[in-house]
Amino acid sequence: MKDINIATTIMERRKEKGITQDQLAEYIGVSKSSVSKWETGQSYPDITFLPMLATFFNISIDELMNYSPQMTISDINTLYHHLAKAFSHRPFDDVLLECQQVIKKYYSCFPLLLQMATLLLNHQMLASNENVQKDILQQIIDLCQRIKSESDDIWLAKQANSIEAVCYMFLQEPDTILDLLSGALKPDQSDAIILANAYQMAGQPPKAKEVIQISIYQHLMNMLGAFPSFLLLYADDNKKFDEILKRGIIILDGFKIESLNPNIALQIYHAAAHGYMTQNEHKKALNMLSIYADVCTKLFPVTHHGDAFFDAIDDWFLTFDLGVVVPRDEKVVKESILTDITTNPAFAPLAKDLTYMNIVNTLKKKLGGI
Repeated sequence: MKDINIATTIMERRKEKGITQDQLAEYIGVSKSSVSKWETGQSYPDITFLPMLATFFNISIDELMNYSPQMTISDINTLYHHLAKAFSHRPFDDVLLECQQVIKKYYSCFPLLLQMATLLLNHQMLASNENVQKDILQQIIDLCQRIKSESDDIWLAKQANSIEAVCYMFLQEPDTILDLLSGALKPDQSDAIILANAYQMAGQPPKAKEVIQISIYQHLMNMLGAFPSFLLLYADDNKKFDEILKRGIIILDGFKIESLNPNIALQIYHAAAHGYMTQNEHKKALNMLSIYADVCTKLFPVTHHGDAFFDAIDDWFLTFDLGVVVPRDEKVVKESILTDITTNPAFAPLAKDLTYMNIVNTLKKKLGGI
């Protein structure tokens, strides 16, 4: 971070140009003693001289003043941990004042403002009384609203919105939280928890359950959706590959994914079979393909739906632009499933294997109508 230090800049830039204080004074139209006082920090140039000095040295006025309203991520990290430690060793009011001075100094450094909001939120409970806590929460809200209105960084704005919502949770204002966070729920676990708590505070337990279930469902499907790629990335590491598959299957079984969302299960079993072929583990690959074929019987009709565990999300599926029906025709889906097995080069070595041929034939019968 940089403080205003115009004295050092003037002296260094003058020496870089190889000119004397007299020469600089003559150009600016001041006395040599004025330049000398500028360089020793005894006085500052009149504000009307700043553009002339900056032009003379071919730099911006900010560079001339050796001041930056921004901080690097590294500096922000160091400052955060310094202040966090200070809250545990120094009087709360003293550290709070230091935080406020930092905020004022770097009021346009939005990454810093976000971390300062987080810092204050994490320590506001140390305040001497409830009124001070409320004042700090309002300061945090003000910071978050500034970030949202002034910053061009969407990610910073989203984080600020979440922090603001937490402040309103402490302030027992559920309706304000609902205004901030309700709408199209995105897969953000922290927001979902805050929103669910707001619904609970507002006396709407069914909505709280729905929000939490939607969030768990989204995170579960996002995680499982990454497993096929994760598996294939480790196809050359048998031990790691088996461990990934083992954990994936535990999740599939634990959440009954083969019935809840069989398409996700199909992708994982297909990737597992592919990976085993890469390892020349034909028997294990055939086992995965056999399970793959069995899961196909649970795929149709292809719709989004809940189950006994996710019993509060069916209405959410109805809000999808295309409704509960997936965006591909059933016939196209069936053709794709069969093609993924019969034309995939990874399975070519199995072409004459009797077990493989039986799996393909069984799959054709189960799919039917292709």
